[in-house]
Amino acid sequence: DKNMNFENHLDFAQAQDQQDELKSYRDKFFFPVINDKEVLYFTGNSLGLQPKAAKDYLQQELDDWAKWGVEGHFHAKNPWVSYHEILTPATASIVGANESEVVCMGSLTNNLHLLFVSFYRPTETRFKIISEAKMFPSDRYLLETQVRHHGLDPDEAIIEVAPRDGEHLIREEDIIQTINDNADSVALVFFGGVNYFTGQVFDMEKLTQVAHSVGALAGFDLAHAAGNIPLKLHDWNVDFAAWCTYKYLNSSAGNCAALFVHDKHGDDTSINRFGGWWGHNKERRFLMENTFEPMTGAEGWQVSNAPVMGMAVLKSSLDIFHEVGMERLRAKSLKLTAYLEFVFNDIVKEFPNVQLEIITPTDPERRGCQLSVKLLGTDKSFFNALTEAGVIADFREPDVVRLAPAPLYNSFEDVYRFGQTLKSLLASW
Repeated sequence: DKNMNFENHLDFAQAQDQQDELKSYRDKFFFPVINDKEVLYFTGNSLGLQPKAAKDYLQQELDDWAKWGVEGHFHAKNPWVSYHEILTPATASIVGANESEVVCMGSLTNNLHLLFVSFYRPTETRFKIISEAKMFPSDRYLLETQVRHHGLDPDEAIIEVAPRDGEHLIREEDIIQTINDNADSVALVFFGGVNYFTGQVFDMEKLTQVAHSVGALAGFDLAHAAGNIPLKLHDWNVDFAAWCTYKYLNSSAGNCAALFVHDKHGDDTSINRFGGWWGHNKERRFLMENTFEPMTGAEGWQVSNAPVMGMAVLKSSLDIFHEVGMERLRAKSLKLTAYLEFVFNDIVKEFPNVQLEIITPTDPERRGCQLSVKLLGTDKSFFNALTEAGVIADFREPDVVRLAPAPLYNSFEDVYRFGQTLKSLLASW
């Protein structure tokens, strides 16, 4: 049972923390202090906390820049010309890929646009994209502008699968039905692997299989999935994916992103793409030739040289992920999120007049470490009161608060203390 005889008591929470084999990692991050009080930070799904080691990793590159100038590309402790390559092993393990299938580069929506150049090639008969309704706006703008770029009408080319009336989550059977209904005209199935709003995890393996069965490709935005849930992109046969690194991967605001291209595509250098010198055959990169000769693997989609300062900060977090591993993180995450669910429900049932409900799936396999709470009959002022009380979560219009207990640095005591804060607010609401 996922509730494992939970108790809404400080002693219980502290005992769980004592037994937590990852408890020492909390001390590797800075927690903001607001109004002289360390906050309860539940918004790693929006921006992860700063690793304390980030400053040293960054200082190394600043020192090498000071010492070497341009020669740092080859003589820095971590030579800049190949800096992105040292991020690859950890990145591959986080998303379940071969090292040849991932590269850290660019920013999330930029990377998706570059991937769409290769993997959205509409024809007169096969041009539709099937995606979730209420996807993250940047993804929606991406789809709309890609479709227009090919001279197509977004209303015809983009098919959105929405929750049924009165429901918050999208039923997988409805997605599969939609794919099959458009079997002859769908070019691409494209979803957020974890829906940003509800926290629903889609069955990426199944959606990929169904897409392939009708002759379409499958791609995913993993902004809310990478570093949150176990992924097996290679084994699932996903065609392509991209993600940012500043949420669960704690790499600092707007830092460089990453992408995945399955080996079956990465090995095919004839696939159309937008080129740049960092995607060119690296043995010949500095010969300044006129004709683009892409590298094999995901690196062949690179455009520009690596932003080393940002990547140094990213490395400070990826090194922690590499040490911990997604299996141990997921094990704690399942327990911590279940505890948050338990504490939340335990408190809310004391206030029958207040309508707060969790819209995230109750099945632990269908969610990561995010619970989205609908504040029925209240407005943003309740969320603002939570913030004032020292709980850092985030608000999504019209009435949803997202809470993400990140297993790397959140504790069971954090969850218990959130419950106490919630209780005192509800009592005075």
